[in-house]
Amino acid sequence: MIKADTITRCPDCGDVHLIRDLKAGELICERCGLVISTSLLNYGPEWRAFDNVQLEKRTRVGAPITWTIHDVGLSTTIDTSGRDSRGQRLSDHQKAQLYRLRKWHRRSKVSSSSDRNLAYALSELTKAAFKLNLPRNVIETAAFIYRQAVKKRLVRGRSIKGVTAASLYIACRQCNITRSIEEVATATQLSKKETGRIYRYLMRRLNAKVPRSNPRDYVSKYVSQLSLSGDTESIALGILDHAMELGLTNGRSPAGMAAASTYIASVLMGEKRTQHEYAETGNITEVTIRNRYKELTQKLHIKVDM
Repeated sequence: MIKADTITRCPDCGDVHLIRDLKAGELICERCGLVISTSLLNYGPEWRAFDNVQLEKRTRVGAPITWTIHDVGLSTTIDTSGRDSRGQRLSDHQKAQLYRLRKWHRRSKVSSSSDRNLAYALSELTKAAFKLNLPRNVIETAAFIYRQAVKKRLVRGRSIKGVTAASLYIACRQCNITRSIEEVATATQLSKKETGRIYRYLMRRLNAKVPRSNPRDYVSKYVSQLSLSGDTESIALGILDHAMELGLTNGRSPAGMAAASTYIASVLMGEKRTQHEYAETGNITEVTIRNRYKELTQKLHIKVDM
């Protein structure tokens, strides 16, 4: 028996234009109208609903699987409403019984020490990600990286916060989200030195691949947070492109190069901001901005009237 999904031609007239009526489950020839099959399967979502809540959500499935929860979101919960499935109130004896069941159910979800450590680490990772205002895909990637580190026993002898910070930074680099290692370290209340050390260790042991940091990615951050114009951003990107052609960005901090080029562009456009504001925005020092500023103005022959 030939499956309806594999039929590509009408057996009567040979036409290849077929109509798939998923609601009726029929496969119909557009030319002669022959009903080729009545067993066509619909692989889309099921929209049947049995109450008003399901009717509004138009779905009968649960929450999606997520790496940010230690049991990947497949756990169950016991309701605390005090009513049964028919809406009737429970007796005091039934409430006490459900209370004990709920307590043991909660304990069973994190029964081992490894589960408790994983739950704590993922909660810390999620809190740090919200501080950094990271999108969902970065959080999921960071949680997956942390699970890989746990699986290879790379967390032993290292702080949980340090490994979560390194996982977050790797995820930001892989997802092309502009966050410096200083910002990640601040969000996790760690030092830049410790975060960088664990980051390099995970990169080496996990064989992770991350793209090189591009100073252009940091320019939009300075422009948006310092309320600069689009012309200033265009000039800053032009300065950076010229500097990259001459190799001036090699071995330099991307955030520092972006801050210096944006600072020069803002001065040229008359939108002056202090070096202290740039340093706070990029979480870098004013000395770094001044050094990069001098290099760019001298090597690119840019005259700036302060």
